[in-house]
Amino acid sequence: MQTIIEPFRIKSVEPIRRTTTAEREECLRQASYNLFLIDAKNILIDLLTDSGTSAMSTEQWAAMMRGDESYAGSESFHRMRAVVQELTGFRHVIPTHQGRAAERILFAVMCRPGHLVPNNTHFDTTRANIEATGAEAVDLPLPEAADTQLRMDFKGNMDVAALEKLLEEAPPGRVPLVMVTVTNNSGGGQPVSLDNIAAVRRVCVRHGVPLYLDACRFAENAYFIREREPGCHALSPKQIAQRMFAYADGCTFSAKKDAFANIGGLLCTNDDRLAAQETNLLILTEGFPTYGGLAGRDLDAIAVGLEEVLELDYLRYRIASVGYLGRRLADGGVPIVEPPGGHAIYIDAARMLPQIPRSEFPAQALAVELYRHAGIRAVEIGSLMFGEHARHELLRLAIPRRVYTQSHIDYVVESLLEINQRKHELRGLEIVEQPPFLRHFSARLRPL
Repeated sequence: MQTIIEPFRIKSVEPIRRTTTAEREECLRQASYNLFLIDAKNILIDLLTDSGTSAMSTEQWAAMMRGDESYAGSESFHRMRAVVQELTGFRHVIPTHQGRAAERILFAVMCRPGHLVPNNTHFDTTRANIEATGAEAVDLPLPEAADTQLRMDFKGNMDVAALEKLLEEAPPGRVPLVMVTVTNNSGGGQPVSLDNIAAVRRVCVRHGVPLYLDACRFAENAYFIREREPGCHALSPKQIAQRMFAYADGCTFSAKKDAFANIGGLLCTNDDRLAAQETNLLILTEGFPTYGGLAGRDLDAIAVGLEEVLELDYLRYRIASVGYLGRRLADGGVPIVEPPGGHAIYIDAARMLPQIPRSEFPAQALAVELYRHAGIRAVEIGSLMFGEHARHELLRLAIPRRVYTQSHIDYVVESLLEINQRKHELRGLEIVEQPPFLRHFSARLRPL
């Protein structure tokens, strides 16, 4: 049999509400054309993010009933730590309420004004937390990644030669750490090869700089390695993930992605001195080290999710489902970032809407029209999100895990193909009001 089916049955359902075009137009107006500001009740299919939006399993819900809510020394923490240590090999496991909290603690401890932090491509909260310390976030993607239509097995790789050059030219102590994001979210959800992580590791060792993984989607990345990298197909996703972590000195992790949890994050390291500093900061802002801003039941849900996400049947279904959306759109003439990634499909809005200049946010214009036309919420990954650091103008369709069926995906395809037929009618937007950091979350816009 060649048909790949969902490796689960649906046991509980949540109704979703259809709205009229006029209702959606009013929602857009009240939200100042920022989809983050639209209430979820007015969304039909929500592809804004795959973060914290997964459906948890029966085993996760059962584990939550075991949650130990003790303030200190919670059994839930010990269960979660054991799973994380077996998977990653890191001695110190510091829980946080979500991934950006782990980033804030890591960069607050390691970064100072004038520092440089290279990454294959920083995502929004990573860049913002680095810049909040006065350091500079430096993107070092492959040159080939500039071509959204080019198909490569590991288009998310870091440019190792560029990293070597940066570390050779930087004054001693100027680069406190190097990060690799797996998968490369800002770069179209593209995977990073095991060979590339190993090569980055060798460069870091030569220059005495620690390597950290932004490991939000480590399991999806491990599956791509298994399917595409020579010599890896006989390995399990877990074995590949363990090899990925073995090259790193630490990691940040949002449990809201590849652990199916609705909340939670982790900061891991093998450095005793750093762990002590990070734990002290955690106590100041997040909570005691054995709960880190989370309920015990959340820690138990994370522990189960980290094991479930590495099941081969699940990963095969997950990647096939996202790939199905990408191929249907591309075959219908919608330009996507090729090849399809693991957690999302990215539409090249600059290519689709050449009449809208970058200064007028073509991907945001497409996001607004997709909601107006079909009640679907997606997110702009371009000049609105990254300003002058934007490399592309992308609309991301992030697929929540174990939430939508194929008929939902078919509806998304149909909606975008209809918009594509009249794409010349779309016009851009301008910013009316914006905050100093992460402006895409709360900026207010108006149509031009």
